Amino acid sequence: MAVIFISTIKIDDGGKWYFELRDEEDGRMEICADLDEFETKIEALGADYGGYIDEVRWMKDENVPPHVMDLLRAEMATRREKIEEQRGESITPVSEFDAKDLAK
Repeated sequence: MAVIFISTIKIDDGGKWYFELRDEEDGRMEICADLDEFETKIEALGADYGGYIDEVRWMKDENVPPHVMDLLRAEMATRREKIEEQRGESITPVSEFDAKDLAK
């Protein structure tokens, strides 16, 4: 069984973005107001699977503006760099295609 979560970026009626986080296995859904809450809730959901998550599929609603996506990408990259620095290793999976390109 693959542990897969779907994370959909949405905009509420007031124009504020949030995440809808759904467990594909059992359909549980969590609403996350920001990245800190997302991190806490995905860890809690993942704990039911021994802390192992195979994949997070990212989606966004059509009404999510590009500047929101840019903001989220930048913040997530900063957080990833901090985690990788603490661990001393990359947490970003590298596909075979990427690995071949990096070897050039």
